[in-house]
Amino acid sequence: RERVDADLSHSVLHTAMSIVLPTYHLKPEDENARFSESKARHIVKEILDSELQWRVDNKWDKQIFETLSKSIADKIKEQCKTSMNIPRYKIIVQVTIGQMKDQGIKITSRCLWDTATDNYASVSFQKQHIWASAIVFAMYTD
Repeated sequence: RERVDADLSHSVLHTAMSIVLPTYHLKPEDENARFSESKARHIVKEILDSELQWRVDNKWDKQIFETLSKSIADKIKEQCKTSMNIPRYKIIVQVTIGQMKDQGIKITSRCLWDTATDNYASVSFQKQHIWASAIVFAMYTD
């Protein structure tokens, strides 16, 4: 049996990361550096409309919509980060897509956060054969 020793000190992973050093501020100093629920709702609505409006058929493919929900969540997260310029906020996006079949659904969440700095925005989308719900959570971090 051959033994392979991996020397991890010689392998270097190069990744692009932005490092934000702690400031020890418990809230944003600038009012413009806060999460805006209305801006987030506008972003989410635009993305949901553009991604789901073209779905005119009534065929339901679980794998397509699973991939699509992840893609939509990534787009929402990226758009919120870039357009709102809130570097000290952690953005979490949850997207749920379902098929319209005369059923009911309730989507709930619970979070432990600071009501002075943290917030969320939610948008629902409904079409003839599909529905979607997107929730954006924003937590201020230091």
